[in-house]
Order: sequence, then C-alpha cells, then structure tokens
Amino acid sequence: MNHTSGVPTSTVPEPGAVPGPARLDVHLTEADADRDLRADALHGLTATPKELPPKWFYDARGSELFELITALPEYYPTRTERALLEESVDAIAKASGADTIVELGSGSSAKTRLLLDAFARAGTLRRYVPQDVSEAALEGAIAALGTEYPDVELRGVVGDFTRDLDRLPRGGRRMIAFLGGTIGNLVPAARREFLQHVHTVLEPGEQLLLGTGLVIDEQVMVAAYDDAQGVTAEFNRNVLTVLNRELGADFDPAAFAHVALWDAENEWIEMRLRAERAMTVRVAELDLTVEFAAGEELSTEISAKFRPAGVRQMLAEVGFELSEFWSDPDSRFGLSLATAL
Repeated sequence: MNHTSGVPTSTVPEPGAVPGPARLDVHLTEADADRDLRADALHGLTATPKELPPKWFYDARGSELFELITALPEYYPTRTERALLEESVDAIAKASGADTIVELGSGSSAKTRLLLDAFARAGTLRRYVPQDVSEAALEGAIAALGTEYPDVELRGVVGDFTRDLDRLPRGGRRMIAFLGGTIGNLVPAARREFLQHVHTVLEPGEQLLLGTGLVIDEQVMVAAYDDAQGVTAEFNRNVLTVLNRELGADFDPAAFAHVALWDAENEWIEMRLRAERAMTVRVAELDLTVEFAAGEELSTEISAKFRPAGVRQMLAEVGFELSEFWSDPDSRFGLSLATAL
C-alpha cells in the first residue's frame, strides 16, 4: 500500500498505552492505497508480459500466510537473518554510534528489538522511528515498544518507503535499517532510485543498515519460494483474491499454478502465476476485460540475490561507503553498514 497524502497527522494512543513520548505521523490513507491498487492493476494487467507488484500480497490473509512461510523448513532467509543479527548487533551498535534507529517496512518491529537492545547497551539509543504502510501495525508496535522502552522517543511514520523518506524526522545521528532482503524485490532501476532517495535524506556520516540475500545453491534458493506444503503457492495466488475483493474481479485462483524459478542472468528468483487454461477475466471496478492464454504467466514478485562485491558497488554508485559487512557461516545472508558520504 503506497503513496503519501497531505499534511502529517498525529494520533495519540489511549491513556496508559504508551508511557513514553510517542507520535504517529500518517502520510498514507486507505484512499491512497485504493487509488494505487487501481493504477497498478490497470497497468500490470494490460502490460506485456502481465505483472502485479508484490506489495498487494499483504492483506490480512497474505500477512498470515507469509508468517507461516517464515517458519517453513525450506524458507531460510528469515531465520538466517535473525541469527546473523543476534550475532552482530553489538558490533553494529559499536560501529554505528547512532542515537536514532529508523526502520523501513517495520511491521511489528520484531527483529528491531535486537537492534534496540544493542544500541541501548551501547548507551546511545534515544529515538526509534518505525515506518510502514500499515497504520494498525505501527499503532500496535508503538504501544508495545512504549512499555518495553519507556525512555526511548517513538515516532512512527505511516508511508511508502520508496517515495516518502523525506517525511522522516531529522536530527540526531540516524541509522536507517532496511532489513529482510526487501531490497531484492525491486528491479535494478527502482533499486538504484530507492538507494538514491535514502542517500538524499541522510546527512554525511549517517548510515544505512541493509539486509541482502546472497547468491547460493540454486536448488536451495528455489525451494525457499516453492515449498513442499504449498504455502507459498497459496500466498502467491492470494493476490488474485485481493483483486477479486477490492476491484470486483472474477479470477479463479485455483486455475493458476504457482511458478518459482531462478533467473541466472539477473540473479533473482521470480514468482509467477501460470494460467492452466485459456480464460477471460473481468475486473468490474476498472471496466476491464483481460484475456489469458493457456500457459500465459503473470509475474508477481522478484527476489534478487546479491554478491558482497556487488553490494559494495551498488552502494558506492549512489554515494555510500561500505563500512562493515557481516555474513552468516553459510554465506546465505549479508548485513551491510554503509555510511553516507
């Protein structure tokens, strides 16, 4: 859910819910999300080849399915990153020295507790700024974190990380954390644009902590996106359910097969939905009729994987210097601490 609107507003939690200083700035409304869904669906379903952005996976059911995916034996990224964070957080806090942690796409802020604790142990933590598209998720996170970290200033920002970073609060010494390998969901041009956007909102000397999945054995990578239980397949097809509900479409999700493959040239996993038969789909809210040929594929997500040298180059091209790099023993995931020049 995307886009920014209007002047930031501030919501105040119920008395007693957040004992410390807290604020929630809202730059994104349901009307913005509805407009963006319409635009993305119209563009993607009339494109050649057809495509939909992965952000529309994450309605309530999609979020539940993703949580199930993270616990699957095949899905190594989440647990690998968490273990790496557990091993590296104190070194990250020491190398950074930031007093403000900004987390993009924070959700429930679960992994960031590791960072908050480490920066608190280092004695520098003053403020935490979670950013997410979900106002409800941020309200819940701020309420919980306010109890756990009563001396930390909390400033939630409801917005789109690809466009709204100029709305982030300034001041102090900030470190922006972008974890989960989410950078890999962006195609190269959008990836560069995003990193440039991050660089423009940081002052020289401020930092970016970037999580990246690394290139490993192809079979291991593909299995992470095509599990034996079929949870990822259900997650992939859920985007069609979202279009049915929100835009009055009449997709038959069961008529689409889940496809996950490794694109060796671009070094990314691509998820697609393949039409099992020829069909005509009507999207009532867009007054749109969409034809699918038998075997035609709809692209729904890429998940790029990286090499350490490529991460360094990608950051350098937009004005960051790679200060530190941490990886797990199997070199499946990387954490890069980069400083804005």
